[in-house]
Amino acid sequence: MPDILREPKFILGAAKPAQFPQDELTEIAFAGRSNVGKSSAINAICNRRKLARTSKVPGRTQQINFFSLGEQARLVDLPGYGFAQVPLAVKKDWEATIHKYLTERPNLVVLVLLMDIRHPLTDLDRQMIRWASESELPTQVLLTKADKLRRGKMTAAVQAVERELSKVKGQFGVEPFSSQNYTGVNDMRLQIQEWINHGS
Repeated sequence: MPDILREPKFILGAAKPAQFPQDELTEIAFAGRSNVGKSSAINAICNRRKLARTSKVPGRTQQINFFSLGEQARLVDLPGYGFAQVPLAVKKDWEATIHKYLTERPNLVVLVLLMDIRHPLTDLDRQMIRWASESELPTQVLLTKADKLRRGKMTAAVQAVERELSKVKGQFGVEPFSSQNYTGVNDMRLQIQEWINHGS
């Protein structure tokens, strides 16, 4: 496991762009629907049981959470989208903040976009893909819960998403992932180290 992932630490939660850290450290952001297993994926990759967690306290998920990865980089956990039971005005504020982060944040080098392998490319997923494409932001798609499918269906699902993304302008990779049987976990650890080495 890369040393940079051994001791990640929570730094801050930002509800507005003005609260983002002001420096030049490399950032890798994770995004996905609220039920896609994003927190479990982050915890598996960092080998920490409760680094990222879904809080029962209202408001926690309204923030963009920043975690340090040594002195070189940060992991950024974007709010889950799709199921927040909040007023429309609040949702629009979240959307504006996330959009600003994805399209204007100079620190950001890669977006890791998580989708349920059984139900990929929802309308909200496609919105994130459009933002990434417009911003020329390299994006790694992780198809989570891959342990729920047999190998043949898993491979077919990956290929179907690859075909769809090949029609979109930009850099998109697609990999199966499972925090339950660790499919793709070690690969992601090595990939994160590589992104940081190139981004720093």
